[in-house]
Amino acid sequence: MPLPKIVTPTYELELPSTGQTIKYRPFLVKEEKVLVMAMETENTKEITNAVKTVIKNCVETRGVKVETLPTFDIEYIFLNIRSKSVGEEIDVNIICPDDGETEVPVSIDVNDIKVIKDDKHNNSIRLDDKVMMEMKYPSLDQFIKNNFDISGNSNIDQSFDLIASCIDKVVDIEKEEVTSSSDVTKKELIEFLDQMNSNQFRQIEEFFETMPKLSHKIKVTNPKTGVESEVVLEGLVSFFG
Repeated sequence: MPLPKIVTPTYELELPSTGQTIKYRPFLVKEEKVLVMAMETENTKEITNAVKTVIKNCVETRGVKVETLPTFDIEYIFLNIRSKSVGEEIDVNIICPDDGETEVPVSIDVNDIKVIKDDKHNNSIRLDDKVMMEMKYPSLDQFIKNNFDISGNSNIDQSFDLIASCIDKVVDIEKEEVTSSSDVTKKELIEFLDQMNSNQFRQIEEFFETMPKLSHKIKVTNPKTGVESEVVLEGLVSFFG
């Protein structure tokens, strides 16, 4: 007699980047094993790759390409998958800011963790009266490559690679011409960046600094000093405590 099949429930959520509603399911034991093994390594790259694998398996909406989703979408999807899989509380150890060493255990409700959007954020960057850029968000693969690259490239090289990969199009306002990043080489994009002055490049830096991010504020009291501090957790790895 064959064993009965276990029915797995499905849920819905909206992607922070587009508002698209997608369906997902909790992760199963086989996927939990992948996560546990990655977390035991305490290696951020291993954890991030495990998260990507789990999301690919658990997102049931067709046409959702995990590799091209913005990092903050990936993080938000995973937290929701996790909450439906193993519980809505995450236990993390917070280092008290007042002395920089005392750890305090804190439980966080996953439902309180949101993707925060900065009102100053803008995907369009006006370089001058003639040239404008349209930016796109880094994908998880780009995030991994530029944060955990072991090829020996310098931080500057990695930063420029990331920026170049996030240029969507360049608009010549005067000539009314639009050049897509897919129509030029990475070398050409980096040469384009090299021509900018510091004020123009600062606008690009602001795009990344104000980009939507998974964020949660909590208050902790140092048991040794009695000092209460506010701590901001940002990014998926912060919630793996």
